[in-house]
Amino acid sequence: MALTLGTPPQVTLLSLFPCRDPPTVMVVFTVALCGNVLLIFLIYLDAGLHTPMYFFLSQLSLMDLMLVCNIVPKMAANFLSGRKSISFVGCGIQIGFFVSLVGSEGLLLGLMAYDRYVAVSHPLHYPILMNQRVCLQITGSSWAFGIIDGVIQMVAAMGLPYCGSRSVDHFFCEVQALLKLACADTSLFDTLLFACCVFMLLLPFSIIMASYACILGAVLRIRSAQAWKKALATCSSHLTAVTLFYGAAMFMYLRPRRYRAPSHDKVASIFYTVLTPMLNPLIYSLRNGEVMGALRKGLDRCRIGSQH
Repeated sequence: MALTLGTPPQVTLLSLFPCRDPPTVMVVFTVALCGNVLLIFLIYLDAGLHTPMYFFLSQLSLMDLMLVCNIVPKMAANFLSGRKSISFVGCGIQIGFFVSLVGSEGLLLGLMAYDRYVAVSHPLHYPILMNQRVCLQITGSSWAFGIIDGVIQMVAAMGLPYCGSRSVDHFFCEVQALLKLACADTSLFDTLLFACCVFMLLLPFSIIMASYACILGAVLRIRSAQAWKKALATCSSHLTAVTLFYGAAMFMYLRPRRYRAPSHDKVASIFYTVLTPMLNPLIYSLRNGEVMGALRKGLDRCRIGSQH
């Protein structure tokens, strides 16, 4: 199955995973959509979840929701219609949203590690160190840098001339795959792209490593089995989400060009465009007593309301 990009230029996007098994993709999309929407509503409605950690989690769910909606509905529409087309403007918008959301999520995950460090190492000062102003600065900077990165890459990619082959070996408008169609020297853009990836991936990843090194040091100093258990409960969900997201993103964008293969890129892209948005709500809710408690209270209110 192919997706055609309308003029200018006329481009075909070759899909690997989604179009070989569309029902599976739609199930994953539905789970991701419902899971993230439900988590956002629970955090908004339950006063017990009005804390910095859950505020960050609501923003993460919003990013995941927008990310999966940026990719999957268009693929589903193309599969059902058989048209397999996307406009040039639509391709640019898809690139802009994709880069912005992936960059914002990477930064937010990195800064969430600092929140976990404060919660474990300075629990008594947590409300002061993670006050409302700090939380807004963290989320605002994540969104802002992600959007700036997305706009830069979108404008640069759409400003290049395209000619010759019009088949992009990917299942959505991914900037590196699209660049292979350019009939101009893209070395400057490649350098810009690599610099953006280093900043948007390695900087937050460095924050994650430093934060968890400090967390480990704090727990080792306490020498308490209970402290180990509490630290693991506090950080395990975040570490799982970080591993999924950064593992796929670094494999995708920080490999040397000579080791890149389209099939590997597509498989890696599936993780943070479809699977990660589906798994994050499950990771943060199934093992979280507060979220499950909020869900039970919500279901009880709905049941009582239906009885009256």
